[in-house]
Amino acid sequence: MLQHRPVRVIISLCGVGAVTLLGSKVVPVNASTVGFAYLLTILVIASAWGFLEAALASILATLVFNFFFLPPVGTFTIADPQNWVALSSFLATALIASRLSAKAKARATEAIERQRDLERLYAFSRAMLLIDNSAPFGKQLVEKLADIFVLASAVLYERHTGVFHCAGTAGFQVIQDALRSAAISGAPSSTLGSDYVIVGVSRGSEAVASMALRGATMTEPVLQGVANLVAIGLERARAQELAQQVEAARQSEQLRTTLIDAMAHEFKTPLTLIKAATTSLLANPDIPKENRREQVAIADEEAEHLRELIDDAIEMARLDTARIEIHPEMAKLDDTLADVLTSIRSETDDHPVRIISPPQPVRLTPFDKRLMKLAIRQLVDNAMKYSPPESPIEVRVLLNDDNLMLEVTDHGAGIPLDEQKRIFERFYRSPSVKNQIPGSGLGLSIAHSIVEAHNGELTVSSRPGKTTFRITLPAVRQEVA
Repeated sequence: MLQHRPVRVIISLCGVGAVTLLGSKVVPVNASTVGFAYLLTILVIASAWGFLEAALASILATLVFNFFFLPPVGTFTIADPQNWVALSSFLATALIASRLSAKAKARATEAIERQRDLERLYAFSRAMLLIDNSAPFGKQLVEKLADIFVLASAVLYERHTGVFHCAGTAGFQVIQDALRSAAISGAPSSTLGSDYVIVGVSRGSEAVASMALRGATMTEPVLQGVANLVAIGLERARAQELAQQVEAARQSEQLRTTLIDAMAHEFKTPLTLIKAATTSLLANPDIPKENRREQVAIADEEAEHLRELIDDAIEMARLDTARIEIHPEMAKLDDTLADVLTSIRSETDDHPVRIISPPQPVRLTPFDKRLMKLAIRQLVDNAMKYSPPESPIEVRVLLNDDNLMLEVTDHGAGIPLDEQKRIFERFYRSPSVKNQIPGSGLGLSIAHSIVEAHNGELTVSSRPGKTTFRITLPAVRQEVA
C-alpha cells in the first residue's frame, strides 16, 4: 500500500486545487462557503486514505484559503486580526477532523479484519469436523488451513508420528529442524526469516505438534486460535484412531468367541454319533458283520461331516480378512445345494424344505464349492432360525441368459424396511430379536462376502410373512444334458 501513497498525496492536493478553482473562478462564493468545501474534501480524503494525505491537504487548503479568499486577496498577508483566528481555527479543525476520521477508518478496518478472522476460524473449525478417512488427517488439515486462510504453503509436523504434512508450494525441508524444536518446546510462535511463521501446537501443557505458515497475515491471537483448533483436531483424530483400534479388537474377540461357540455347538452332533458307533463296536465285539459295517459307515460319514465343519470354521476365520481368496471350479449350483441340505438334514426336521428346480438343465458355473456351500448354509440356517416351527423353507434355483440365481424363502415375521440395509453388516442384529433368538450377526455377513468375492450379488426382499434372500451369480452359456 505504501507504494501508492505518492499518487494519493498528489490526488489529494489536486482535490484541494479543484475546490479552489471552483470557488474562485467557476462559481465565485464567499470565504465561509469555500471553507466548508475545503473541510468536506479533507474529511473525504481522511476517510478514504488516512491522516497523512488529509494533513497535507489541510495545510495546502489553509494556504490557498488565505491566498485566494482572505483579504488582501492574492497575498499571504492577513490584514484583519480576526482572519488570523479564523485561519488558525480552520487549520486546527481540518487537522482534528482528519485525525478523527482516520481513526474511525482504522477502527472500522480493524473490526472488518477481526470479523474476517473469526469467520475464517469458524470455517476452519467446521471444515476440520468434516474431514473423512479418504486421506491422512494431518494432510487434509493443512490443505484446508492453507485454502481458508489463503496461505502460500502450510506444513504440519506431528510429534507422536514424526510425519510432515505439507500443502501449497514445496521447499519446507530447510525448516524441518525448526519444526521439530517447536514441537518439543511448544513455543507459541516465531518467525523464521521472512518466509515462514513457526507456531507450536500444545494440548494443555503437552506439546504435540508444530506448524509452519508462509504468506500468513494473521495476528498473534488468530495464530494461537488456529493452533488450538489444530490441537483439538489432532486429539479428535487420535481418539477416533484409538476407538477404531478398540472396536477392531472387540470385533476380533467377538469373532473368536463366536467361532468357538459355533464349533462347540456344531461339533457335538457328529462327535456324539461317532462316539455312539465306536462305543457300540467296543462293547459288542461279536455283533454281526452287517451291523458292524453299518456302525463303521456311520462313524466314517460323521467323521467326514466333522472334517467339513472344521474346514468351514477355518474358512469363517479367514473371512475376517479384507480379501477373500476363492478357488473356483466348474460345478452345478443345484448339486451344491443338494449337498448342503444333505449335510444338515438332521437340523431341518422342524422345517420341511421344498426345492424348486428349473425345468431345463442347470448350467455348469465356476464357483468355489466350499465357500458357496458355506454361504448357502448360512442362508438356510437363517431361514430356519427366524421362521415358525413346521413352516416350510423354499429353495429355488433360477437361470436366464446372463445369471444363475438361488433363492431361499422363509415365512417368518419379516424384516423391517429400515433394517434391510444393515442386515449384511458384520455383528448387526435386529433389536426386535436380539434378546429372543440366539445368534452372532455373522452369518449373513459371511454369505454376503462370499457372494461378492464371486462377482455376484446377495439381496433381500421382505414383507410380513415372507422373506427371500437371492444369490445371483454370473452364468456360463454352456449347457449340460
